[in-house]
Amino acid sequence: MLAITLADLRFRYRQFLIAVIGTAVVLAMALLLSGLANGFKTELRNVVGGVGADRWILSPEAHGRITSVSAFGADVVDRVGKTGVTRADSIAIMPQEVMRAGKKLVTVTVFGVTPGGLGMPDVHDGAALTADGQLVVDGRTNVARGTTISFGNTSFDVVGEVNGQTINAGIPVVFMTLHDAQRVLLGNRPVVTAVVTKGVPAAAPPGFDLLSNAQVEAESLTTLDSAISSIENSRNLMWAIAAIIVAALIYVAALQRVRDFAVLKALGSSSRLLFASLCTQAVIITLCGAALALVLSQFMTGVFDQPIDVSSTSYATLPVVAVVVGLVASLVALRQATGADPAAAFAG
Repeated sequence: MLAITLADLRFRYRQFLIAVIGTAVVLAMALLLSGLANGFKTELRNVVGGVGADRWILSPEAHGRITSVSAFGADVVDRVGKTGVTRADSIAIMPQEVMRAGKKLVTVTVFGVTPGGLGMPDVHDGAALTADGQLVVDGRTNVARGTTISFGNTSFDVVGEVNGQTINAGIPVVFMTLHDAQRVLLGNRPVVTAVVTKGVPAAAPPGFDLLSNAQVEAESLTTLDSAISSIENSRNLMWAIAAIIVAALIYVAALQRVRDFAVLKALGSSSRLLFASLCTQAVIITLCGAALALVLSQFMTGVFDQPIDVSSTSYATLPVVAVVVGLVASLVALRQATGADPAAAFAG
């Protein structure tokens, strides 16, 4: 029966090739959508991890979200520094700020940090912050080192570039000194939005929350719950479309093979074996489509203008999904395989 199944695939290779290509494109999109949803998590992990802190102290009004601007007095850092940590630094995080580079406007998230302290990730190109008036930018700003940019009426010189520092679906992060952030973006007030520590404080100051990196990532991610849910629903729709493509082909092939099924039944084949033949064809199509999807996905990342991070789990799951899609798709031809009348084999 396997030989007959493979022979039919060769006989109808044009139909099956079209189905493989269509399935591959749809599965590649599903794979990229998984990477898009995972990209939100990777962004936060990179940004939070780039700070280099062990613990975060935030205002309760922030609810653990670093992009929630809940400012408090900068003097809190002195109190935190007396709780058994090796270092404590203040950070001011300002989301959705507009940076002007020539005639170009770029929406960014600003991190105001202490030069040489916690909060500054490794610089990929150029130098880290050393003084006021300097800026380090993520590469996704497309602003070159040496460029002069401005926030409002205040100019900054871009001295360095970092990689992988984006947040909230690809918004690049830029770094300036804490003093500049307070002066330019916080009305010249001595306030911050977080205190980060190296080492674990014995306790948070009264009226503040003490959180780990993992807790900050999880709470900050909740602001994107609806977006992630929508993306995952779209991915599930891609799987359904792949099943429909394969089902359409298998159904047409089964209609064309009704007389073949009748002959095979007359020769002693069971309905179960005939249906297994169709299942095998469907699974071969989806597995070939999955293999091609792995290749296509590498060239389709430009479809999305934000970070894509396809996890190893998604890659490993794809063949399993392909098999399930193939088996589900083959159900549409169940009646043709099991309902074939052996007498039809001898009809004129």
